[in-house]
Amino acid sequence: MLQGMFQTGLIPVLEEVAKFAQARHAVLAGNLANLNTPGYRARDLSLEDFQGRLRQAIEQRHGPPPFQSPGHVDEDPVETRYLAQVAKETKSILYHDGSNVSLEQQVTEMAKNQAQHNLALAIMSHQFRQLQAAISERV
Repeated sequence: MLQGMFQTGLIPVLEEVAKFAQARHAVLAGNLANLNTPGYRARDLSLEDFQGRLRQAIEQRHGPPPFQSPGHVDEDPVETRYLAQVAKETKSILYHDGSNVSLEQQVTEMAKNQAQHNLALAIMSHQFRQLQAAISERV
């Protein structure tokens, strides 16, 4: 019974988000460690790929997403896709030493990754507190 409680719902999804954030943090830290290494190319784990795969896994497990409001649009607007492409292209600027690692960009990505990790852990902690309250019959 306990196994089923922890294998369904939001907790496994949050666990995967936290694991991904931890792995991505290690990759970004490696980029910072090699900031002054000539010819080093920055590496990263694709957040978009992870989110897409996670969404597919959730939909396979729980079926299609619930009904959306009539004004909801599934597709990203053209402007958003264009800006995302520009952002990807600016990440590959080469410096005079042949590297493409930007200190500001890596620190920004690490901060965003840390925020995602902290959010997943905060929500997971809240879920566990709710389970504890339900088990102890308190509200």
